[in-house]
Amino acid sequence: MRFFRRALVGLFLMGLTLGLLALAGQTVYGALQARWADDGAAPPPRERVFSAEVAPLVMGREVPVLTAFGEVRSRRTLELRAPTEGTVIELAEGFEEGGAVRAGQILMRIDPAEAQSARDTAAADLRDAENELAEAAQALLLARDDVAAAQAQGDLRQRALDRQRDLLGRGVGSAAAVETAELAAASADQAVLSRRQALAQAEARVAQSQTALDRRRIALAEADRRLARTDLRAEFDGVLSEVTVVSGRLVNRNEQIARLIDPDALEVAFRISTAQYAQLIGAGGALPPAQVSVVLDVFGLDLTAEAVLTRESGSVEPGQSGRLLFAAITAPGALRVGDFVRVEVQEPALDDVARLPATALGSDGQILVLGEEDRLEAVAVDLLRRQGDDVLIRAPGVEGREVVLARTPVLGAGIRVNPVRPTAANDLSAVPETITLDPERRARLIAFVQTNGFIPADVRDRMLDQLNQPQVPAQMVTRLESRMGS
Repeated sequence: MRFFRRALVGLFLMGLTLGLLALAGQTVYGALQARWADDGAAPPPRERVFSAEVAPLVMGREVPVLTAFGEVRSRRTLELRAPTEGTVIELAEGFEEGGAVRAGQILMRIDPAEAQSARDTAAADLRDAENELAEAAQALLLARDDVAAAQAQGDLRQRALDRQRDLLGRGVGSAAAVETAELAAASADQAVLSRRQALAQAEARVAQSQTALDRRRIALAEADRRLARTDLRAEFDGVLSEVTVVSGRLVNRNEQIARLIDPDALEVAFRISTAQYAQLIGAGGALPPAQVSVVLDVFGLDLTAEAVLTRESGSVEPGQSGRLLFAAITAPGALRVGDFVRVEVQEPALDDVARLPATALGSDGQILVLGEEDRLEAVAVDLLRRQGDDVLIRAPGVEGREVVLARTPVLGAGIRVNPVRPTAANDLSAVPETITLDPERRARLIAFVQTNGFIPADVRDRMLDQLNQPQVPAQMVTRLESRMGS
């Protein structure tokens, strides 16, 4: 027991000794710190230097591109409607959705039995009217001859009366004979008047017959038109859409059965803001015939067509804003009516401007340029356009100086930076990335493209050709797999 007691006392004394030594060391270190603080011997703080990517500010000529979205339309679209009611007995070959037709081609024929009967009846009525006119003309000739005969007889009676009066004046005639001659002359005049009335009636009959003949001709022409309306013809070359009729169906008059679209007269309609419209027309106030690129994105394969800006809408529709513009597509290619496309309009060129990343421009309208001793200076610039992830600015007096390409919250005027200048090795404008596909992945993508009915035939052929190449664009593969759900 005595041994353990002495061991414990020794441990206690050793621990107490170590504690006193630590307290003494802490006291000495505190005294030294107080001594250093009184003498001002603390080391000076170091300035922080941040890294920033910089590039020279190059001024030049830039062509701004206005980007919008629109819909492809056709400048010539015709609603095909049934010209008359009846049963469809014949349809043209290719009268189906997407069928191509030629101008003047008979597209549909409606049962012409009733129209043919009406036409035959009108023709028979016309022949009756012609016969009636011929009969009236013959009666008119007879009436004229009858008037001429009555007039000749009246002249004879008048000469006889004159002779009797002459005989009475010479004393060789009698009053009774003169009276009898006067009665005969009056009777002859009455007969002439009666014949003239008959002639007037004959002339009226001819006029009525002529009017009836004209009406019968009009009725026959109307019957011919109704008979001709049983055939529906194409007004121009085009393709059919929204076909709703089949052979044997009963159609009503003016019922829409299809739409005829001219695929070679396509245009794109797109809406831009009023500010963009003001920038596009410039100081002249007139819409320029600017070049337009129409882009349809199909599974990473862009279909591009050229167009020319032609006109603008004459009014702003209720509930809309901005301006509705139209551009005529010169070579439609694989574009179809109803496609939702991206429109890129080339604005008038700007001189003495610089293109920078949008991250180089602060919310205060300033950029940071590299000054002496690699310190940053804030310079105010004029923002002219925003072009996607880039901006077009005008900054007089700073051409050739290096500009910070990406501003961060720690960068500002007076901050010293470590400039990082881009080299050819990290140039982002390289060739588009391509990848190599394994056989299973390639077969899966080819099967998806072949079975997709929404891809146009020419686009499908181009995509299959690219998928069969050793190197396939990575963007197209990514788009296809995203649509497949992989």
